[in-house]
Amino acid sequence: MSGHSKWANIKHKKGKADAQKGKMFTKLGRELVVASRACGGDVNDFRLKIAIENAKAENVPNENIQRAILKGAGGTEGAVYEELRYEGYGPGGVAVMIDILTDNRNRSAGEVRHIFSKNGGNMGETGCVSWMFEEKGQLRILREGLKHSEDDLMMMALDSGAEDFETDEDGFVVYTAPEALEGVRQALLDQKISVVEAVVSPIPQNTIEITDADQARKIVHLMDTLEEHDDSQGVYSNFELAGALSDEDF
Repeated sequence: MSGHSKWANIKHKKGKADAQKGKMFTKLGRELVVASRACGGDVNDFRLKIAIENAKAENVPNENIQRAILKGAGGTEGAVYEELRYEGYGPGGVAVMIDILTDNRNRSAGEVRHIFSKNGGNMGETGCVSWMFEEKGQLRILREGLKHSEDDLMMMALDSGAEDFETDEDGFVVYTAPEALEGVRQALLDQKISVVEAVVSPIPQNTIEITDADQARKIVHLMDTLEEHDDSQGVYSNFELAGALSDEDF
């Protein structure tokens, strides 16, 4: 399945660095609050369950998780976050989407628009690029410590309802229909396979290969800057970095 590219690897590594700085904790905490608010704090709810597991995978303290769930369920006062998705185009016309959780939509819209324009892109209207993407569940499994062979892991994933399976330098990504994500995740956990990330996010149906190093740097810088925005919960695009481009190019 297209969409899991070198950018995905760069982003995943950045996520680990962000966690050490506390930024990832903030993003995961917001998702816990919003997911808890949507279900009234029911820990058996699919979205909240996934949010809890993702927070635990990043070593968010249990007391932080419980505080966020209580806050979302209405147990404590706090900011009310709104879920938004902004769409636009990056350098070379690549499609870009960013998911936002914000307590001030006007501020966030202005800041995201500024990031697009400052980095060779432009923010568009709702729906201008989302039609190029399809929502998919994604499960990330690290290669390190895995006791199963790649072939066995792939068969376990597919037998449990996964749609596709990819490898990268760090491990594996299992793709599912959104409604099948939790079932596949649980089936893998039952086989003692550690899932370090489980999300439902947009995957491009087709990709644009970027071969020029200078253009690639500009696109990655845009994605980078959007990822680092305080309200950002996820950034998605339809570009694929050519295999000839190395990590040193970024």
